Amino acid sequence: MAPPAISWAWVIKMLFAHESQQTAPNHRAEPVEIWKARKFIEEHSGEELSLRRVAKAVNISPNHLSEKFKQVTGINFVEYVARTRFENACDLLRNPNLRISEIAFATGFQSLSQFNRVFKRISRKSPSQYRDELSGRGKS
Repeated sequence: MAPPAISWAWVIKMLFAHESQQTAPNHRAEPVEIWKARKFIEEHSGEELSLRRVAKAVNISPNHLSEKFKQVTGINFVEYVARTRFENACDLLRNPNLRISEIAFATGFQSLSQFNRVFKRISRKSPSQYRDELSGRGKS
């Protein structure tokens, strides 16, 4: 188990970065359109995001974005958006005054059940279990 000072969001972010480095081609720099797409996703992750909307924002076709995104990051667009929202949710779960349903919608999930499903798939814990561990109430 990770020391309490290390958040699960940080661990997931590091694993995600390592996974992306291993699966991405050995290019010196990330293509500009993918960098712009990732930046757009991060800035708008609490909103409804579609491949079409992000592609339009970076001025390329949705098909090209989809193919290039997977090639460069090692994961598909939908998974990247889910992980970005998950990381944001992990940060918000540190605030015990926010309800889990508020966090789910604030981070861009369309329903509480979708949030719970994605959160559990990525962290192998429910949002409540994650929060309990943050507060020291979780099982060791």
